[in-house]
Amino acid sequence: MLYFDIRTIESGAQTVNGHLGEDDAVWEEGDMLPSSTVHVEGRLSYAGPGRFYFTGQFSGEAVASCRRCLTDVTTSVSDTVSGLFAEAGLDEAEEDDVFPLTAGARAVDLRPVVREAWLLAAPAFVTCRDDCQGLCPICGIDRNVETCACASASTDSRWDALRAMRDSSS
Repeated sequence: MLYFDIRTIESGAQTVNGHLGEDDAVWEEGDMLPSSTVHVEGRLSYAGPGRFYFTGQFSGEAVASCRRCLTDVTTSVSDTVSGLFAEAGLDEAEEDDVFPLTAGARAVDLRPVVREAWLLAAPAFVTCRDDCQGLCPICGIDRNVETCACASASTDSRWDALRAMRDSSS
């Protein structure tokens, strides 16, 4: 459960032990989605009138394409997470790193802070292995599986002027 009644938080800190599903509505188009449920643990505390503070950690897995050969790679994603929630109208609610609560809100939804932390922790690029040879830029075969007869030393003519300068200074 990642929704908490504000009245229960005001009466005492709440232990967070919940899950965020890979098909949850919090995820947006273009996000690196988890491939399974993300486990979230932590503590949600009252931090003054209209303010609540969450600190914890999350863990899950994501599937992404290898940046060299485009095969699917499963990668673990985990990190710590924290966030301040403040009701609209408070000075803190206008800051970029604060998650706003609508005035008169009855619950704190931790999903947005977990989503943001997930996106920051998820790797931008993954490789299937350190020695991945990738795809041939000419014929497109996977060089990890087979070899091709394409010229491996093709050069881009747009760099010829710089190459000439480098060679003349040597």
